[in-house]
Amino acid sequence: MSRVVLAYSGGLDTSVILKWLIEERGYEVVCYTADVGQGEEVEEAVAKAYATGAVEAIAEDLREEFAEHYVWPAIRANAVYENYYLLGTSLARPVIAKGLVRAAETFGAEAISHGATGKGNDQVRFELSAYALKPDIRVVAPWREWSMRGRADLVAYADKHGIPVPVTAEKPYSTDANLLHISYEGGVLEDPWVGPPAGIFNMTTDPEDAPDEPQEVVVSFERGSPVAVDGVEMSPARLLAHSNKVAGAHGIGRVDLVENRFVGMKNRGVYETPGGTLLHHAHRAVESITLDRELAHLRDELMPRYAEMVYYGFWFSPEREAVQKFMDDIQSRVTGEARLRLYKGRAMVVGRRSDSHTLYDEETVTFEAGGTYDQADATGFIRLNALRLRMQAGGGLG
Repeated sequence: MSRVVLAYSGGLDTSVILKWLIEERGYEVVCYTADVGQGEEVEEAVAKAYATGAVEAIAEDLREEFAEHYVWPAIRANAVYENYYLLGTSLARPVIAKGLVRAAETFGAEAISHGATGKGNDQVRFELSAYALKPDIRVVAPWREWSMRGRADLVAYADKHGIPVPVTAEKPYSTDANLLHISYEGGVLEDPWVGPPAGIFNMTTDPEDAPDEPQEVVVSFERGSPVAVDGVEMSPARLLAHSNKVAGAHGIGRVDLVENRFVGMKNRGVYETPGGTLLHHAHRAVESITLDRELAHLRDELMPRYAEMVYYGFWFSPEREAVQKFMDDIQSRVTGEARLRLYKGRAMVVGRRSDSHTLYDEETVTFEAGGTYDQADATGFIRLNALRLRMQAGGGLG
């Protein structure tokens, strides 16, 4: 029998896919669960995979790899898709795909499989990443091959085969969690006018119920990467988890948006990214005093393109890697600290400093007497910049 490695979460889609691959396609199925910080469901997934018929089931801890080699590069690039989305799902897919390919080689599988639908971005992200890493890998994408057309069909199939399903009347939507965020979509959220149901959020306190006293937190960076919070150095995964806890307690990082999917349609997504939001604002604060103006502006021009590459699934592309080299190179000076005040859903920068790389000079910017800046120099600066405007207006140079 041929073997396939299935990216398995234990949710409705992948549970049905596991049984379908066995019953309808005759595969031996190896279930691969990547632990990217989704929580207790990792161990539950392994047990459930064996109970549903997998010949092998493994869980691999990818949390540190995910944080250091995927989340941190995006933070150094200040990556945000369409002004709001901090790319939580987009960044997790390539590290999972890398694990899938690795598992396929370990277990002698000829193909990989996933539960992404034919309408979404994840099918593209998984498969582009897999093909970039192993060009001859085969992909089995059930949502593009079987006769089932919606989640109701999957629930009926699960009932027929005695597979427990997590979708209930109390939670009529799907979720995807990792160390960076949780996303919610589908079900009641498909109407963009309907607000998220009460109690939907898991990582963040409702801002209205958040503490009435603000909390200040200091984030330290070295060469653009977060290294410590409140003076305590931590590994990337531990720092991100700690930031989630601190920022989540104050209701920070909730986003409700309609985004443009790569496949062409618009999709409503609800996200919570507490730690990522905190680190994003802190990083920009340290950059504000350490990064040269023209480098910062050039990076900000490239950032939307970089975010688009990641969102579309081109993490392992030459263009993303080339832009990443630029993003990382200009971070050589971005070492320092940012102080933020967390309060009722907001992370407000209230201080920033760098002992070794600051470009901020109080003697130059002071409004008081003294300093090294001669204000009279501004006259010639303004007149030279006004030259073309005056010529255009026909006013001459008198």
